[in-house]
Amino acid sequence: MKQLFALFFATSLTMSVFAQTAKDRVTHNDPSKYREISDVHAGAGSMGFTQLIGRNDLSTNFLYLHSGVINPKSGIGHHFHHTIEEMYVILNGEAEFTINGRTSKIKAPAIVPCKMGDAHGIYNASNEKLRWLNFAVSTHKARGDNFDLGDTREGAKLDPIPVFASGRLEKEKARANNRLYSGDGVLSRRIFGPDVFSTNWDHVDHVIIPAGKSTEEKQLLGYEEVYFVVNGSGTASIDGDQTAIVADDSFYAKLGEKTIFTNNGNEDLELLVIGIATSKEMGLGIKKPLVEPKAMVLQMDFVVPKENAEAFEKMYYSIYVPAMTVQEGYISSKLLRRYSDDLSKQIQAEDTNYNYQVQISFDTEANRMKWVGSEQHKIAWPAATSLSTEYKWRGYDVMGDDDQR
Repeated sequence: MKQLFALFFATSLTMSVFAQTAKDRVTHNDPSKYREISDVHAGAGSMGFTQLIGRNDLSTNFLYLHSGVINPKSGIGHHFHHTIEEMYVILNGEAEFTINGRTSKIKAPAIVPCKMGDAHGIYNASNEKLRWLNFAVSTHKARGDNFDLGDTREGAKLDPIPVFASGRLEKEKARANNRLYSGDGVLSRRIFGPDVFSTNWDHVDHVIIPAGKSTEEKQLLGYEEVYFVVNGSGTASIDGDQTAIVADDSFYAKLGEKTIFTNNGNEDLELLVIGIATSKEMGLGIKKPLVEPKAMVLQMDFVVPKENAEAFEKMYYSIYVPAMTVQEGYISSKLLRRYSDDLSKQIQAEDTNYNYQVQISFDTEANRMKWVGSEQHKIAWPAATSLSTEYKWRGYDVMGDDDQR
């Protein structure tokens, strides 16, 4: 297998998508299971490779966690991606990182984000094997791409100071009580935040838990996390289900789950944490319930004879919507058509003769009432009711939604 990307897809197809327990989610980074591959993205030499976490393990757009050993005088060739972002991690030694044709040496333990659209590569110029990780997040669930540039980066001119983003796992920079991870003696640091990435990749954190200590319970609201145990041993509790973790283990927690990490060893338990948001546009976390309504919604149910169905739907787009869009406080509307009888029975839906619903939303009930009294309403409402044999309505205050307007 010559291309790392092709190998990823072949490997991921064999991985289970039904991790049921915390223990099932833990994968140990075992070099004896590495596959030897060469010419990776047209790179020099060879490397050992495996996949630890795959594209179907999480519900967000996390794509993969790869691990391996880059052999001496070997590397991953210069290439780029149109739809995914990666982050290279080296756990020992020193590597030559390239971003967009500019190369610098960076010492481990180091991380370098490979932003979407930026050409990147890595080369091990030393005589020692290099331990390597690669995290990836896609813009589309379970999809990726790559374009190779045919450049090994061997003998590349080195910049003494990197002209691209990079970070290191430095314990001395981690701080207690910085609101990322709570717990007696627990230290943490956010190395990269969401602004570094174009995808829904949200954060890269470094967490250090002293011997005999635990993190306080933390719930994943609006995001999921992937973990790699850099050092130490302990337990991970996911929604109360505990499992042992040791150095070189990887695992994950899903949306809404609660996590606690405990160090029951004799040295620091050190975690590299990758966070993936469900949607950056929607923001992280679940917002608190509203005290006052955000808006209002009126739901109007109609019984529309089959012979009038096409005209009713056309009426909505050609008359009802244009009449509302000019009204003060108008937000949005929807036209809903009831499922077929067979599908309604299949999902055990409520039995009803109403086969269409129009939902309209205004910022306030007062503005909706202005719409009711408008000249446009005198045209739109009869156009709807004349095509139906029965109708009713009810009003609601909007106390929460995922609309950011």
